[in-house]
Order: sequence, then C-alpha cells, then structure tokens
Amino acid sequence: MPIVVNLDVMLARRKMRSKELAERIGITEQNVSLLKSGKVKGVRFDTLARICAVLDCQPGDILEFRPGPEDQDGGTAGD
Repeated sequence: MPIVVNLDVMLARRKMRSKELAERIGITEQNVSLLKSGKVKGVRFDTLARICAVLDCQPGDILEFRPGPEDQDGGTAGD
C-alpha cells in the first residue's frame, strides 16, 4: 500500500509509549498497534486530530504517501 504510517517514529520522538497515547486519545492499545503497523484500512479524522493534538504534530508527520510502480500511471483520485 502506498500509504505508510509513521506513528512509531512520532511516538519515539515524543518519548511516549503506545499505551499512554491510547489512554490520552481514548482508543485501545490494540487499535494503536494496528494503526502503527499499517494494518488498518482507514482512520477517522477525529482520531487523527486527537493523535496530532497529543503528539503536537501534523497529519503529514504520521501519514506518508510512497507511490509504487502501480501508482505511477498518472491516474487521478476516483479512477
């Protein structure tokens, strides 16, 4: 998948454990773990906003687009 989740990097930079983040944003540790591993199909904007508020960062610090060969065709959103 071309979307890479860098949540583990931001947690390390803030010297915060997944457990503390989970408690502060109101989701389970399991869901934080799934998000960190990229094994989720989506994330709610309100959850992303709470993560950004707690970690004092921007969504782009957590989510990164890395196109692969199949994403280089010049297609547009919704294709």
